Amino acid sequence: MTTDPQPSAAPAPTATEVATDAVFRTALRDMLVLLGVTAVLGVGVGVLVAGTPGAWGALIGVGLVLVFSGTTILSMLRTAHSDPQVTAAVVLGAWLGKIVVVIALLAVLRGMDFYSRGVLAVVVAVGVIGSALLDFRAVSRGRVPYVEPAAGNADSRPGQSAP
Repeated sequence: MTTDPQPSAAPAPTATEVATDAVFRTALRDMLVLLGVTAVLGVGVGVLVAGTPGAWGALIGVGLVLVFSGTTILSMLRTAHSDPQVTAAVVLGAWLGKIVVVIALLAVLRGMDFYSRGVLAVVVAVGVIGSALLDFRAVSRGRVPYVEPAAGNADSRPGQSAP
């Protein structure tokens, strides 16, 4: 009689992996909160400044920022534990894809007048700069260890052998 081998469980994440995920999740959460606040304030101010076109300009701007900033954070979160080459390829592909989407969207919107270009520009500027600052804050406050302790011997130091 043979026994089926039990599927091996995935290895437990290291402290560095957990901390890195926390940094990316914090950046994503903060960006979504920023975009929510920007959408509410942008639509409100846009309506006061330009009426209905101002509201459309703010909504389009928030959508552009979501595509532009969100894809970077999501691609980093998705590939955080991959090889550096995979991460670089995914981030580069996401960047190329979002540039194509943004250029195509702006080309389509170029001749239309249902939105306020000024409100769109201000909302995009506030969203992108704010998102970059929030990303910086998440990374600078993240507590990602530089060195993993040796398995089973937390007191060991490089170059020394255990007794």
